[in-house]
Amino acid sequence: MCRTAVSSILLAAGLMATHSAGQAQSSASTKPSSVAVGSAAAPAVAAKPSAPAEAPQPAWVQRSNEYTQKLLDIQLKHSPESGSAQGKTAYDSSITNPTRADEIAQRAELNGVLAKLNKIAAKEKDGNVRADLEILQHAYDLQFSRDDYQADHSVQFLDASRAIYVGLHTLLDDKVAADRRPDAVVRLRKYAGIEPGYKPFSDILKQRMIEQMAKPGVLYPSTAQLEDQLGSDKGYIDAIGALFVKYKLTGWQEPFAKLQQELAEYDTWVRSTVMPKARSNFRMPVEEYTFNLRGYGIDTPPDQLAAQAHAAFTEIQAEMAPLAVAAAKQHAWPLTDYRDVVLELKKHQIDGDTILPFYKARLQEIDDIIAAKNLVTMPDRPVDLRLATATESTKTPFPYILPPPFLHNTGQRGVFVLPLNLDSPSSGAPGTYDDFTFEAAAWPTIAHEARPGSDLEFDAFLHDGMSDARMMYAYNTIDVDSWGLYSEWLMQSYEPVDSQLITLQRRLLHAAQAFLDPELQSGKITPNDATKVLENDVVLSPAYAGEEVDRFINRSPGQATSYFYGYTKLLQLRKDTEEALGPRFNAKLFHDFILAQGLLPPDLLRKAVMEDFVPAQQKKK
Repeated sequence: MCRTAVSSILLAAGLMATHSAGQAQSSASTKPSSVAVGSAAAPAVAAKPSAPAEAPQPAWVQRSNEYTQKLLDIQLKHSPESGSAQGKTAYDSSITNPTRADEIAQRAELNGVLAKLNKIAAKEKDGNVRADLEILQHAYDLQFSRDDYQADHSVQFLDASRAIYVGLHTLLDDKVAADRRPDAVVRLRKYAGIEPGYKPFSDILKQRMIEQMAKPGVLYPSTAQLEDQLGSDKGYIDAIGALFVKYKLTGWQEPFAKLQQELAEYDTWVRSTVMPKARSNFRMPVEEYTFNLRGYGIDTPPDQLAAQAHAAFTEIQAEMAPLAVAAAKQHAWPLTDYRDVVLELKKHQIDGDTILPFYKARLQEIDDIIAAKNLVTMPDRPVDLRLATATESTKTPFPYILPPPFLHNTGQRGVFVLPLNLDSPSSGAPGTYDDFTFEAAAWPTIAHEARPGSDLEFDAFLHDGMSDARMMYAYNTIDVDSWGLYSEWLMQSYEPVDSQLITLQRRLLHAAQAFLDPELQSGKITPNDATKVLENDVVLSPAYAGEEVDRFINRSPGQATSYFYGYTKLLQLRKDTEEALGPRFNAKLFHDFILAQGLLPPDLLRKAVMEDFVPAQQKKK
């Protein structure tokens, strides 16, 4: 319901602003914030030149982008906030019309273009372009199916405050030219319904919800979900006013005052009319949960996925047992259980001025190993590395990569951000994370986020050229994080025993996510049971375990399963490739080929490897 219109506004602000190993963004990370980007360079192995600003695109990318643009033009017309986010000034004073009539018109236009693209796909000879056309068709088939299901079965909470904040933030940002920002006032007037011909945005969303509520047997959001979203709205509204003050615009006070009142009334209406009918149970119908999984790129049924994850969980625990004994022996600890050893390793926290030097040294060691073992082609630039601010560390208490812009990139690169250790783990405070800031965690963290993980992956995207179809329609946790988790696996055998154990602990978390998430939705386990597994068996801090469970049941059901799914698919692809090639298998060539594909869903990546890479290697003498 209204997903095409409102969701596209939310996506316009780049809410996937951070990318982190095994950790989806917290709900706080989608709230208004300003993140400064700095860097502290570390040495790296030079091999492949980085992409120059505005590097020429391969011919297939140009042709694919022409096809994708036909669909994007329709989306941008119906969601002009997204056009602003892409730097298209013609859309800056326009807003989305979230009516059912506009949604129907948009789908008709999209279906017309998709029909033409299907005819083109039948004749297309380039495999890369065919894959992109398949990505586009699959994306819209899934979107339309989900829209239809929701229109028939559910009442969604359409968060007016969040959507409007995002729509204005696309213009009120330091990266936006100053002469574009006054259009935010025009956009504000339209959201508030002051501009002639416009109704208050919140009134239209309210009407959409009323239309859904009139249908028999519809499913309402959960109480926890509504409370979480409504609880964030004041922050969005305050942030809107702060943005207009920051950029010293004029004429915004009157429409903002009206908008404040409208949004407050909208939330009051939701609390009085929708909240009493909200579900006390967080569980989703299996059909809707399956749509969630498919949206994250997972085509395995939930129960089958959970069974696979349980088996992997047990196997990983078995792998951890001898490593824990070896680590304890090195430290002369009288411990044998992996849980106790992990807890002991967590006590060796990295603080303050020692964080950057420590990570730089580990990064250099990893770079040297990659070069010595000839594992993958490396960029000729160092990793951009910096410390998070205290505010950032509170909001996002784990290491992450700030991805570079993939569209219209003019030389920007990703930035590896390290959180500060703000609290002593021994304090026992409920909000204390001790999961990412200890010594043994540095190796798998660097492998995932930097080299040979996401930073290298993003650099390859920019160097080799990536089509808009892959960037905008195939970008999800599976396509991105599968390489990061595979990188952890790739580097594990070269790590000290302490870090090998923590690498496996992280893999244990991903297996746990892949059975806890679906089993919470099926009712097989309770949130309290899931928390115990994460705290006792995975050895997460209470703060981290609590956030994970909240993600499973509230913020993004299904998403956390994608880490395990994507990693296992990529690892299996490597094993099958090794079996097909035997002694001809070359790890570096395999890795370079994988990275050169950009963001491909697992099935299309397998097809590319088996139909292109394997035959090419078999022909070599």
